[in-house]
Amino acid sequence: MLNNKQVLITGGTGSFGKKFVELILKEYPDVRRIVIYSRDELKQFEMRQQFSEKDYPQLRYFIGDVRDRERLAMACEGVDVIIHAAAIKQVDTAEYNPTECIRTNVDGAENVIHAALGNGVQTVVALSTDKACAPINLYGATKLASDKLFTAANNIKGSKDIKFSVVRYGNVMGSRGSVIPFFLKQKSTGILPITHDGMTRFNISLEEGVRLVFFAISNALGGEIFVPKIPSYKITDVAKAVGPECELKEVGIRPGEKLHEEMITETDSINTIEFGDYYAILPSVSYMYSREDFIRHHNAVPVEFGFKYNSGTNTEWETVESIRQKIREYMDPNFSI
Repeated sequence: MLNNKQVLITGGTGSFGKKFVELILKEYPDVRRIVIYSRDELKQFEMRQQFSEKDYPQLRYFIGDVRDRERLAMACEGVDVIIHAAAIKQVDTAEYNPTECIRTNVDGAENVIHAALGNGVQTVVALSTDKACAPINLYGATKLASDKLFTAANNIKGSKDIKFSVVRYGNVMGSRGSVIPFFLKQKSTGILPITHDGMTRFNISLEEGVRLVFFAISNALGGEIFVPKIPSYKITDVAKAVGPECELKEVGIRPGEKLHEEMITETDSINTIEFGDYYAILPSVSYMYSREDFIRHHNAVPVEFGFKYNSGTNTEWETVESIRQKIREYMDPNFSI
């Protein structure tokens, strides 16, 4: 799939980018070139300690911002596949700095699309978030706008051989700023702050997120928003898994935060199909393919009208023990309580 290909990942020094590069190098050793495109030279320096150009001559570290269309176009020269992972994603940061969030998450998405169209790129996969589904905060709203830009980009490609798709998933276990690393750090204080004892979230590992992107690269027809079938957890179970002896202190839901997250709304069910371990929300407007084309391509079935995919009504749940096992598997093999 990626052997002999040239790949660029925006926001490539983030948690996802590092895992993505790790798995490509492991599973596609004949990849021709991987361009890590990001704006933070320190993070690039730190990533070089793990993945140096000396050990991995396929790697290129390219300083740049997705806001800069000219620089991005330069970085995309000769690239076959773009993975768009760059974003301002902290909810409170976006609320306080709305214009900056829009410039990165919306204008940056448009720049990626134009760079891809102008450089003969074949495949573009953009990372979304559950917060883009029925958004109540600016971060979610900008990612919804980004999703719409990427799915609609298939309508403006003309005769170019390129496909744009999106992957949407929930909280990534162990990623920077997520709850489990925070709880692990707070455990020694004897108090774990929780926002609400009824709060739930979806749960996915970094590797599972990367494999969802691999799936989209191989299987997208163009315009789909791919949603994986993943378990939910209760925030209280996460706290029990990390620090069963700790006191739970309820601090209240933060501005822009939901009690439960969604990845597919009831209204989305009109355009949603199901196949294997995935759902796909089809583009509301597609001049390239019909609903039947998508169903045949994925060997899928439409979901029932009114279906929704919500972390609070999910049918698959993590337990306290399964959370502990995944902490050991994905984060800290020496974790114990």
